[in-house]
Amino acid sequence: MQTAAEIEKKLKRLGSAEKAKACAWYFKTGKGQYGYGDIFVGVTVPEQRKIAKEYKNLALTEIEKLLKNKIHECRLTALLILVEQYNPKGAPSGKRASEKMRSKLVRFYLAHTTYINNWDLVDLSAPNIVGDYLLQKDRKILYKLAKSKNLWERRIAVLSTFAFIRNKDTKDTFALAEILLSDEHDLMHKAVGWMLREAGKRCSQKELVVFLNAHKLKMPRTMLRYAIEKFSPEDRKKFLAK
Repeated sequence: MQTAAEIEKKLKRLGSAEKAKACAWYFKTGKGQYGYGDIFVGVTVPEQRKIAKEYKNLALTEIEKLLKNKIHECRLTALLILVEQYNPKGAPSGKRASEKMRSKLVRFYLAHTTYINNWDLVDLSAPNIVGDYLLQKDRKILYKLAKSKNLWERRIAVLSTFAFIRNKDTKDTFALAEILLSDEHDLMHKAVGWMLREAGKRCSQKELVVFLNAHKLKMPRTMLRYAIEKFSPEDRKKFLAK
């Protein structure tokens, strides 16, 4: 039987003290920072993806143990395993999970958001699990998450819409962006700006321009900069001058 303990041992063997130190700095683990207290062993994402594929049949009880682990790479590997099990639409390989199983995995994911507590954990999982599942379903849960006091739940809400954007659907991206305009956290400014940029790039720049013209005066500067990143230099200058 595959276990969480086995995976933790593998991650520790693959770890690098130098990489761990760099990750601790990059993911802001200092006192008062958003990743305070997080522990890294220094394993790259590609290495974690390999382990996730190897342990893609890991039981949810063991995945839960990994998610509750203090080591960042254990939590990320757990989420990558969930993505493997879910196998989102358009994934390059593997058999897609049944509707019943996908529903179970989404419920499990949403029940454990306490442990999905850094931006990479959200970004590498939310679109491929929550977003994919909601493609043809009611999306009210995203609006509930967007109003959460938990930073990472708010990020899950907007990042989940990346799956919709890939399917040429921007309605919820713009609606959630409007709700999150007043968010005080820089990580949310970046996340919302990123999704707005993708909506404009992949779907309709005209829609994005309409949204920006309506909200640019109250939009955080970082959010605006991210949103207009793919605009021409002239258009970027115009928006930033206002």
